[in-house]
Amino acid sequence: MTADTNPEVLLFASTTQSFLEKEASLGRVRELHAADISFEHDWWRRAAELGWTSLLVPEDLGGGSVSGDGVKDLALVAELAGKSVAPGPLHPVSTVLAGLVEAPETHEDTIESLVSGELIASWAVYEPGKSWAPMKPSLTATPTDSGFRLDGVKDRVEAAADSDVLLVVADCAGAVRQFLVPTDAQGLRVEPQKSVDLVKSYARVHLDGVEVAASAAVGTAEQTPALIARQSQIAQLLQCAEVVGILDAVLKFTIQWGFDRHSFGRPLGSYQALKHKYADLKIWFEACKAATNAAVAEVARRSPDADMAVSVAKSYVGEHAPGMLQDCVQLHGGIGVTWEHDIHLYLRRAMLDRSLYGTPEEHNLRVYAITEARESA
Repeated sequence: MTADTNPEVLLFASTTQSFLEKEASLGRVRELHAADISFEHDWWRRAAELGWTSLLVPEDLGGGSVSGDGVKDLALVAELAGKSVAPGPLHPVSTVLAGLVEAPETHEDTIESLVSGELIASWAVYEPGKSWAPMKPSLTATPTDSGFRLDGVKDRVEAAADSDVLLVVADCAGAVRQFLVPTDAQGLRVEPQKSVDLVKSYARVHLDGVEVAASAAVGTAEQTPALIARQSQIAQLLQCAEVVGILDAVLKFTIQWGFDRHSFGRPLGSYQALKHKYADLKIWFEACKAATNAAVAEVARRSPDADMAVSVAKSYVGEHAPGMLQDCVQLHGGIGVTWEHDIHLYLRRAMLDRSLYGTPEEHNLRVYAITEARESA
């Protein structure tokens, strides 16, 4: 997310960028959409080999990061992926790993398989008709002689149809718990949902009497609130980083378009009205980037201010990015509103990121609540 002179980080960034440009171009995204494919599993395994899945995992569990700051390195990957609106389960797999590595007991094999890219996982946290409220699940987990029985429905589960295992948030006798549930478990049914994005897929997951062993639980009831908080932070900052990459790419080709097109013998971008608009977009972009960098730094060092920083970033980026991209559509003139123009792929991804894991309005209220709590204390 920031200019880093570490040669290993620079190599990691350039390798990731080259891989994305070659294997996840905008043309490839359109091809996957035409074939009704979210992503190719072999492609994801090769992405995992580049180290994308190991960044949040400590070395004793088979992971490791390039710079020693896994959160920062992961945000860098998300930003680069945003520049080509890349497919793949980077967000859900990283979010699940963020929770598993905090409570790895009995889950070491799953962590290893996720790091290698052999397994794909997603976080089942949303529920039908409900906004972002991870600590208020209605899906229930009932203790049994051998483990737990899960009953309920989860909604907007990313890559559920491609996942091998889901991390399900449930109410267990009044306490919030999380459970690893194989997608081939008896009683589990995946119902695909439409997505505004071309390749990001979502699904509603029905769990009707799904039986899991006691070892499927991730962490204790006392640990779960902290685990969910950490997972939420990772999910939200990845969205912000991805949108920063989207804005960076779109602003560059929009401004270039203005100077490539001419009117009355002059580049369109030389007119004062457009210069002012470019300047406004640049200011908002730098603010989005700064807010995201601040959130990454706070989450990386596990600061008490991490929740506040992430909500500020999610609110600011989510509020400004869609309008900025709509301005870029208009700055392209008539061609900007055609389906053939790639700007729509970026706009769709940004709108999706805005709506999930808390809208700007919800995060505004969260910032207010955190501020009120601090002042009261």
